[in-house]
Amino acid sequence: MTGSIISHVSVGVTDLARAKKFYDAVLGALGYGVVMEEPPYGIAYGTEFPEFWIGPAHNGDAITPGNGVHIAFLAPNKDAIDAFHKAGLKNGGTSDGAPGFRPYTPTYYAAFLRDPDGNKIEAMTM
Repeated sequence: MTGSIISHVSVGVTDLARAKKFYDAVLGALGYGVVMEEPPYGIAYGTEFPEFWIGPAHNGDAITPGNGVHIAFLAPNKDAIDAFHKAGLKNGGTSDGAPGFRPYTPTYYAAFLRDPDGNKIEAMTM
């Protein structure tokens, strides 16, 4: 067991193939990859354990991004964050904050994206 408080997180997507292309690119830039695929239910990313899932809504309702929700991924360095942001824009995402230092701490470097379904994600390092 690690020191993490969270086992895994899931976000809803409307098109699993489109979302996989996006998340393969942005999470690959951070050193993460697919660790489990269970189409049509979902695809999981991580290093060894399925920590981040994408998939359709389990109840069949329409997918909507959560208001005020965002997920931050740890990045190994600033170059990885820059690559994350660039990959996101190239694969159907939109910028929600270009790479740069943030006021939280003097060393907090991050970038924010919206995936093709509007989910807000971040890559950060300190």
